[in-house]
Amino acid sequence: MRKTFITTVISLFVSVAGFAQTTAQEVLDITRLANDYFMAKHNVPEADTYVHGKTRPSSLWTRGVYYEGLTALYDIDPQQRYIDYIDRWANHHQWTPRNGVNTTDADDQCCAQTYIWRYRMTQEKRMIVPIIENVDRQMLTDKKNYWWWIDAIQMAMPVYAELAKTTGQRKYMDYAMEQYRYSRNVEGGGLFDVKKGLWWRDKNFVPPFKEKDGADCCWSRGNGWVYAALVRCMMEMSPKDPYYKELKKDFLLMSEGLLKWQREDGLWNASLVSQEWAGKEISGTALFIYGMAWGIQNGLLKAKKYRPVIDKAWSTIVKDCVHADGFLGFVQGTGAGPADSQPVTYDKAPDFEDYGTGCFLLGATEYYKLLKVKK
Repeated sequence: MRKTFITTVISLFVSVAGFAQTTAQEVLDITRLANDYFMAKHNVPEADTYVHGKTRPSSLWTRGVYYEGLTALYDIDPQQRYIDYIDRWANHHQWTPRNGVNTTDADDQCCAQTYIWRYRMTQEKRMIVPIIENVDRQMLTDKKNYWWWIDAIQMAMPVYAELAKTTGQRKYMDYAMEQYRYSRNVEGGGLFDVKKGLWWRDKNFVPPFKEKDGADCCWSRGNGWVYAALVRCMMEMSPKDPYYKELKKDFLLMSEGLLKWQREDGLWNASLVSQEWAGKEISGTALFIYGMAWGIQNGLLKAKKYRPVIDKAWSTIVKDCVHADGFLGFVQGTGAGPADSQPVTYDKAPDFEDYGTGCFLLGATEYYKLLKVKK
């Protein structure tokens, strides 16, 4: 049930061209609300998760994505309690990828994006040495097919980009681009559909695979992972870098491709191309906001074209998805595609809610920055 806070915030919006217009402060208020809900519920950050009858360490990928969002929130709202929460978690895991320095699983490496972020603040080597050892070991295998599913691009590729910038060693970005190109062009015949500007989740979803209604299967959150990864890697590079230019081309193709599939209410369905059954979903939507807001701020996307798209999406997230206590509705649970963890509803809690909050924080904080700059 929606209560006074959300109702009041919505009532402050001014209706423009059929969607709600808001301010940076209102975005920050709602972002804090969602994050506070999560931190209160998970007030022991080092505690293991227990989902589907299995205990997992809190350094798993779902929590890693949450911390990506929390670091982004800290950058616009620098509260010491966020740092304390991060450090308590990371110290418990000894600033090491899940499953140790020998892992080659991108999901295990996601947490390192936060470790590197903290290292840049403190210059404490213990925060970065384990991930350097981990990726150096992986690179020695000389394999190029580790990222066979597109989620992996978000989980791991920014780690390599961040290490390249932090250490000044180009080898990390060279390796990341080899992995990326394999996923894009080779795996399953190429997981990126250049004509659509959208990605197949993995080789199992490449045509002739179809959704149950006969449509192509392009997963919202899977595409969101890649879109966010492109942004997070380009953030680490000069626009003059050839790799930046290469990733920028795909970012622009995706940006154009995503426009076609936005719902009338401003969100995107869990299945982008199939509009019949999967329904609206906000983890993918939030990642699209994240990328588009960043693209506008950095001159890659035209505000006149993309700003209304973002405004409309944010308005509907707040109106239809954010509960009064900060719980986020319409977050799809884990899986490999749109059909998993269905149905997605306003009241249903996903199996893991940490990555949904992380995606939301990423989109919200970048939208906040856009509103602060673009009055």
